[in-house]
Amino acid sequence: MNKVTIDNVVLTLSHPLKNAKEWIGLHEVLRQLLACWLIVDKNDLPLTPRITGYPGVGKTTLAIAAAKKRNQDIYILQCTSDTRPEDLLVTPVLSEKGQIAYHASPLLTAVITGGVAILDEGNRMSEKSWASLAGLFDYRRTVESVIAGITVTAHAEFRAAVTMNEDDSTFEIPDYIMSRLQPGIEVGFPNREDEMQILSYNLPFCGEEVLMMCVDFLQRAHDLDLPYSIRDGINAIRYTLKQKKDRPDTDTEHLFENAIKQILGKEALDLDSLAAKQKATGKYYSDDTIPGMNLGDFFFPDDDQLNPDKPKEP
Repeated sequence: MNKVTIDNVVLTLSHPLKNAKEWIGLHEVLRQLLACWLIVDKNDLPLTPRITGYPGVGKTTLAIAAAKKRNQDIYILQCTSDTRPEDLLVTPVLSEKGQIAYHASPLLTAVITGGVAILDEGNRMSEKSWASLAGLFDYRRTVESVIAGITVTAHAEFRAAVTMNEDDSTFEIPDYIMSRLQPGIEVGFPNREDEMQILSYNLPFCGEEVLMMCVDFLQRAHDLDLPYSIRDGINAIRYTLKQKKDRPDTDTEHLFENAIKQILGKEALDLDSLAAKQKATGKYYSDDTIPGMNLGDFFFPDDDQLNPDKPKEP
Protein backbone atom coordinates (compact mmCIF):
# COMPACT_ATOMS: atom_id res chain seq x y z
CA MET A 1 0.00 0.00 0.00
CA ASN A 2 1.18 3.53 -0.79
CA LYS A 3 1.81 5.80 2.16
CA VAL A 4 2.40 9.51 2.60
CA THR A 5 3.49 11.59 5.60
CA ILE A 6 1.76 14.89 6.40
CA ASP A 7 2.70 16.86 9.53
CA ASN A 8 4.46 13.77 10.92
CA VAL A 9 1.32 11.68 10.47
CA VAL A 10 1.66 8.65 8.21
CA LEU A 11 -1.39 8.00 6.03
CA THR A 12 -2.11 4.81 4.12
CA LEU A 13 -3.67 5.79 0.81
CA SER A 14 -6.68 4.17 -0.83
CA HIS A 15 -6.46 2.31 -4.12
CA PRO A 16 -7.81 3.93 -7.28
CA LEU A 17 -10.52 2.37 -9.40
CA LYS A 18 -9.07 -0.13 -11.86
CA ASN A 19 -11.91 -0.85 -14.28
CA ALA A 20 -13.42 2.10 -16.13
CA LYS A 21 -16.21 1.72 -18.69
CA GLU A 22 -16.65 3.81 -21.82
CA TRP A 23 -19.27 6.54 -22.08
CA ILE A 24 -21.64 6.01 -25.01
CA GLY A 25 -24.00 8.67 -26.36
CA LEU A 26 -25.14 11.88 -24.60
CA HIS A 27 -21.90 13.61 -25.58
CA GLU A 28 -23.08 17.01 -24.41
CA VAL A 29 -23.15 16.08 -20.71
CA LEU A 30 -19.62 14.70 -21.01
CA ARG A 31 -18.43 17.97 -22.56
CA GLN A 32 -20.15 19.93 -19.80
CA LEU A 33 -18.44 17.91 -17.07
CA LEU A 34 -15.00 18.21 -18.68
CA ALA A 35 -15.53 21.97 -19.05
CA CYS A 36 -16.21 22.22 -15.29
CA TRP A 37 -12.77 20.81 -14.58
CA LEU A 38 -10.86 23.16 -16.91
CA ILE A 39 -8.61 25.98 -15.70
CA VAL A 40 -8.73 29.10 -17.88
CA ASP A 41 -6.27 31.25 -15.91
CA LYS A 42 -3.61 30.80 -13.23
CA ASN A 43 -6.02 32.40 -10.76
CA ASP A 44 -8.93 30.22 -11.81
CA LEU A 45 -10.22 27.18 -9.91
CA PRO A 46 -12.05 24.06 -11.14
CA LEU A 47 -15.76 23.66 -10.44
CA THR A 48 -17.30 20.80 -8.49
CA PRO A 49 -20.51 19.94 -10.34
CA ARG A 50 -23.41 17.85 -9.14
CA ILE A 51 -24.61 15.19 -11.56
CA THR A 52 -28.32 14.44 -11.25
CA GLY A 53 -30.75 11.98 -12.77
CA TYR A 54 -32.76 8.83 -12.10
CA PRO A 55 -30.95 5.86 -10.53
CA GLY A 56 -29.24 3.73 -13.16
CA VAL A 57 -28.90 6.32 -15.94
CA GLY A 58 -25.09 6.36 -15.71
CA LYS A 59 -24.19 9.33 -13.50
CA THR A 60 -21.20 7.59 -11.93
CA THR A 61 -20.15 6.13 -15.28
CA LEU A 62 -20.18 9.64 -16.74
CA ALA A 63 -17.83 10.95 -14.03
CA ILE A 64 -15.54 7.94 -14.44
CA ALA A 65 -15.39 8.43 -18.21
CA ALA A 66 -14.55 12.12 -17.79
CA ALA A 67 -11.71 11.30 -15.38
CA LYS A 68 -10.44 8.66 -17.79
CA LYS A 69 -10.31 11.23 -20.60
CA ARG A 70 -8.13 13.39 -18.34
CA ASN A 71 -5.86 10.40 -17.62
CA GLN A 72 -6.32 10.78 -13.89
CA ASP A 73 -6.76 8.18 -11.16
CA ILE A 74 -10.36 7.71 -10.05
CA TYR A 75 -11.50 7.42 -6.45
CA ILE A 76 -15.12 6.71 -5.53
CA LEU A 77 -16.62 7.28 -2.10
CA GLN A 78 -20.08 5.80 -1.59
CA CYS A 79 -22.16 8.17 0.54
CA THR A 80 -24.86 6.94 2.91
CA SER A 81 -26.98 8.38 5.69
CA ASP A 82 -24.49 6.83 8.13
CA THR A 83 -21.43 8.47 6.58
CA ARG A 84 -19.58 10.38 9.30
CA PRO A 85 -17.12 13.26 8.81
CA GLU A 86 -14.22 10.97 9.71
CA ASP A 87 -15.37 8.44 7.10
CA LEU A 88 -14.89 11.14 4.47
CA LEU A 89 -11.29 11.83 5.43
CA VAL A 90 -9.24 9.66 7.81
CA THR A 91 -10.14 6.45 9.64
CA PRO A 92 -7.98 5.24 12.55
CA VAL A 93 -7.26 1.50 12.47
CA LEU A 94 -5.57 -0.64 15.10
CA SER A 95 -2.54 -2.29 13.48
CA GLU A 96 -1.10 -5.74 14.20
CA LYS A 97 1.51 -4.17 16.48
CA GLY A 98 -1.17 -2.53 18.62
CA GLN A 99 -0.50 0.92 17.21
CA ILE A 100 -2.99 3.25 15.55
CA ALA A 101 -2.64 3.48 11.79
CA TYR A 102 -4.39 6.17 9.78
CA HIS A 103 -6.11 5.27 6.51
CA ALA A 104 -6.98 8.03 4.06
CA SER A 105 -10.41 7.75 2.44
CA PRO A 106 -10.75 7.64 -1.36
CA LEU A 107 -11.70 11.33 -1.25
CA LEU A 108 -8.65 12.38 0.78
CA THR A 109 -6.41 10.20 -1.37
CA ALA A 110 -7.61 12.07 -4.46
CA VAL A 111 -7.04 15.38 -2.68
CA ILE A 112 -3.46 14.41 -1.83
CA THR A 113 -2.43 12.73 -5.09
CA GLY A 114 -4.30 14.91 -7.58
CA GLY A 115 -6.87 12.36 -8.65
CA VAL A 116 -10.58 12.65 -9.38
CA ALA A 117 -12.96 12.06 -6.48
CA ILE A 118 -16.55 10.99 -7.10
CA LEU A 119 -18.91 11.37 -4.16
CA ASP A 120 -21.54 8.87 -5.20
CA GLU A 121 -25.12 9.59 -4.09
CA GLY A 122 -23.97 12.63 -2.15
CA ASN A 123 -27.46 13.73 -1.16
CA ARG A 124 -27.74 10.70 1.12
CA MET A 125 -25.25 12.35 3.50
CA SER A 126 -26.24 14.46 6.48
CA GLU A 127 -25.42 18.15 6.84
CA LYS A 128 -22.83 17.39 9.53
CA SER A 129 -20.82 15.33 7.08
CA TRP A 130 -21.11 17.94 4.34
CA ALA A 131 -19.96 20.68 6.71
CA SER A 132 -16.56 19.02 7.03
CA LEU A 133 -16.02 19.47 3.28
CA ALA A 134 -17.05 23.12 2.95
CA GLY A 135 -13.47 24.38 2.80
CA LEU A 136 -12.46 21.81 0.22
CA PHE A 137 -15.01 22.93 -2.34
CA ASP A 138 -14.42 26.68 -2.19
CA TYR A 139 -11.43 28.95 -2.79
CA ARG A 140 -9.55 27.52 0.22
CA ARG A 141 -9.22 24.04 -1.30
CA THR A 142 -8.28 22.65 2.11
CA VAL A 143 -9.73 20.04 4.42
CA GLU A 144 -9.02 19.30 8.07
CA SER A 145 -9.02 15.91 9.76
CA VAL A 146 -9.70 16.22 13.47
CA ILE A 147 -8.96 12.51 13.95
CA ALA A 148 -5.45 12.72 12.51
CA GLY A 149 -4.84 16.33 13.53
CA ILE A 150 -3.80 17.45 10.06
CA THR A 151 -4.86 20.02 7.47
CA VAL A 152 -4.45 19.06 3.82
CA THR A 153 -4.30 21.45 0.87
CA ALA A 154 -5.64 19.96 -2.34
CA HIS A 155 -3.27 19.05 -5.14
CA ALA A 156 -3.51 21.41 -8.12
CA GLU A 157 -4.90 18.59 -10.28
CA PHE A 158 -7.53 17.47 -7.80
CA ARG A 159 -11.01 17.37 -9.30
CA ALA A 160 -14.35 16.26 -7.89
CA ALA A 161 -17.97 15.63 -8.81
CA VAL A 162 -21.01 14.66 -6.78
CA THR A 163 -23.74 12.37 -8.09
CA MET A 164 -27.27 12.73 -6.74
CA ASN A 165 -30.31 10.52 -7.17
CA GLU A 166 -33.78 11.93 -7.64
CA ASP A 167 -35.82 9.99 -5.10
CA ASP A 168 -37.43 10.37 -1.68
CA SER A 169 -34.72 8.56 0.31
CA THR A 170 -32.30 11.50 0.32
CA PHE A 171 -31.44 14.50 2.47
CA GLU A 172 -31.89 18.10 1.41
CA ILE A 173 -28.43 19.58 0.97
CA PRO A 174 -28.01 22.93 2.78
CA ASP A 175 -27.71 26.04 0.64
CA TYR A 176 -24.17 26.87 1.71
CA ILE A 177 -23.04 23.46 0.40
CA MET A 178 -25.24 23.52 -2.70
CA SER A 179 -23.69 26.85 -3.70
CA ARG A 180 -20.35 25.05 -3.84
CA LEU A 181 -21.64 22.16 -5.98
CA GLN A 182 -22.17 24.02 -9.21
CA PRO A 183 -23.26 23.71 -11.93
CA GLY A 184 -25.90 21.01 -12.10
CA ILE A 185 -25.52 18.49 -14.94
CA GLU A 186 -28.61 16.40 -15.61
CA VAL A 187 -28.22 12.97 -17.21
CA GLY A 188 -31.29 11.90 -19.11
CA PHE A 189 -32.27 8.69 -20.84
CA PRO A 190 -30.48 7.72 -24.08
CA ASN A 191 -32.18 7.51 -27.46
CA ARG A 192 -32.88 4.16 -29.14
CA GLU A 193 -29.60 3.95 -31.05
CA ASP A 194 -27.45 4.86 -28.03
CA GLU A 195 -29.41 2.51 -25.79
CA MET A 196 -28.75 -0.37 -28.14
CA GLN A 197 -25.02 0.48 -28.23
CA ILE A 198 -24.83 0.70 -24.44
CA LEU A 199 -26.55 -2.64 -23.94
CA SER A 200 -24.38 -4.28 -26.61
CA TYR A 201 -21.23 -2.85 -24.99
CA ASN A 202 -22.16 -4.15 -21.54
CA LEU A 203 -23.56 -7.48 -22.79
CA PRO A 204 -21.47 -8.47 -25.84
CA PHE A 205 -22.59 -12.10 -25.45
CA CYS A 206 -26.29 -11.25 -25.91
CA GLY A 207 -28.07 -11.87 -29.21
CA GLU A 208 -29.97 -9.17 -31.09
CA GLU A 209 -33.40 -10.66 -30.33
CA VAL A 210 -33.21 -10.06 -26.57
CA LEU A 211 -31.46 -6.73 -27.04
CA MET A 212 -34.32 -5.48 -29.21
CA MET A 213 -36.91 -6.65 -26.68
CA CYS A 214 -35.14 -4.71 -23.98
CA VAL A 215 -34.66 -1.56 -26.06
CA ASP A 216 -38.35 -1.59 -27.06
CA PHE A 217 -39.34 -1.91 -23.39
CA LEU A 218 -36.99 0.84 -22.18
CA GLN A 219 -37.85 3.28 -24.94
CA ARG A 220 -41.56 2.86 -24.26
CA ALA A 221 -40.87 3.47 -20.55
CA HIS A 222 -38.87 6.61 -21.38
CA ASP A 223 -41.69 7.92 -23.56
CA LEU A 224 -44.07 7.51 -20.63
CA ASP A 225 -41.64 9.18 -18.21
CA LEU A 226 -41.23 6.02 -16.13
CA PRO A 227 -37.94 5.68 -14.22
CA TYR A 228 -36.68 2.43 -15.78
CA SER A 229 -33.03 2.67 -16.72
CA ILE A 230 -30.21 0.94 -18.54
CA ARG A 231 -29.28 -0.78 -15.28
CA ASP A 232 -32.76 -2.30 -15.12
CA GLY A 233 -32.42 -3.40 -18.73
CA ILE A 234 -29.04 -5.04 -18.15
CA ASN A 235 -30.40 -6.97 -15.17
CA ALA A 236 -33.46 -8.07 -17.16
CA ILE A 237 -31.34 -9.27 -20.09
CA ARG A 238 -28.90 -11.15 -17.87
CA TYR A 239 -31.72 -12.91 -16.05
CA THR A 240 -33.44 -13.72 -19.35
CA LEU A 241 -30.26 -15.30 -20.72
CA LYS A 242 -29.75 -17.32 -17.54
CA GLN A 243 -33.33 -18.61 -17.74
CA LYS A 244 -32.81 -19.47 -21.42
CA LYS A 245 -29.67 -21.40 -20.55
CA ASP A 246 -31.64 -23.40 -18.00
CA ARG A 247 -34.76 -23.81 -20.20
CA PRO A 248 -33.63 -23.59 -23.85
CA ASP A 249 -37.01 -24.71 -25.23
CA THR A 250 -38.98 -21.92 -23.50
CA ASP A 251 -40.12 -18.93 -25.57
CA THR A 252 -37.62 -16.08 -25.20
CA GLU A 253 -40.26 -13.37 -25.06
CA HIS A 254 -41.99 -15.19 -22.21
CA LEU A 255 -38.68 -15.41 -20.33
CA PHE A 256 -38.03 -11.71 -20.84
CA GLU A 257 -41.49 -10.81 -19.54
CA ASN A 258 -40.88 -13.04 -16.54
CA ALA A 259 -37.57 -11.25 -15.92
CA ILE A 260 -39.30 -7.88 -16.06
CA LYS A 261 -41.97 -9.09 -13.63
CA GLN A 262 -39.47 -10.44 -11.11
CA ILE A 263 -37.08 -7.49 -11.32
CA LEU A 264 -39.42 -4.51 -11.73
CA GLY A 265 -42.73 -5.87 -10.49
CA LYS A 266 -45.75 -7.15 -12.42
CA GLU A 267 -47.04 -3.61 -13.01
CA ALA A 268 -44.09 -3.06 -15.34
CA LEU A 269 -45.72 -5.48 -17.78
CA ASP A 270 -48.39 -2.84 -18.44
CA LEU A 271 -46.47 0.42 -18.84
CA ASP A 272 -49.48 2.42 -19.99
CA SER A 273 -51.49 1.59 -16.86
CA LEU A 274 -48.48 2.29 -14.65
CA ALA A 275 -47.95 5.66 -16.31
CA ALA A 276 -51.63 6.53 -15.86
CA LYS A 277 -51.42 5.67 -12.16
CA GLN A 278 -48.30 7.79 -11.80
CA LYS A 279 -50.00 10.72 -13.50
CA ALA A 280 -53.08 10.40 -11.31
CA THR A 281 -51.20 10.18 -8.01
CA GLY A 282 -48.16 12.27 -8.88
CA LYS A 283 -45.96 9.44 -7.62
CA TYR A 284 -44.33 6.34 -9.02
CA TYR A 285 -44.64 3.06 -7.18
CA SER A 286 -44.65 -0.61 -8.08
CA ASP A 287 -46.21 -3.60 -6.34
CA ASP A 288 -43.23 -3.80 -4.01
CA THR A 289 -43.49 -0.17 -2.87
CA ILE A 290 -45.65 0.97 0.03
CA PRO A 291 -47.36 4.26 -0.88
CA GLY A 292 -46.51 7.15 1.42
CA MET A 293 -49.08 8.23 4.00
CA ASN A 294 -49.99 11.71 5.15
CA LEU A 295 -51.40 12.62 8.56
CA GLY A 296 -55.00 12.66 7.32
CA ASP A 297 -54.66 9.08 6.04
CA PHE A 298 -54.43 7.80 9.61
CA PHE A 299 -57.89 9.15 10.43
CA PHE A 300 -59.89 9.02 7.18
CA PRO A 301 -60.17 6.63 4.21
CA ASP A 302 -58.69 7.88 0.94
CA ASP A 303 -62.13 8.59 -0.55
CA ASP A 304 -63.52 10.40 2.53
CA GLN A 305 -64.45 13.99 1.72
CA LEU A 306 -63.17 15.05 5.16
CA ASN A 307 -59.67 13.71 4.46
CA PRO A 308 -57.52 16.83 3.83
CA ASP A 309 -54.95 14.63 2.06
CA LYS A 310 -57.46 12.93 -0.25
CA PRO A 311 -55.91 12.35 -3.72
CA LYS A 312 -57.11 14.98 -6.15
CA GLU A 313 -59.16 13.97 -9.13
CA PRO A 314 -57.07 13.72 -12.36
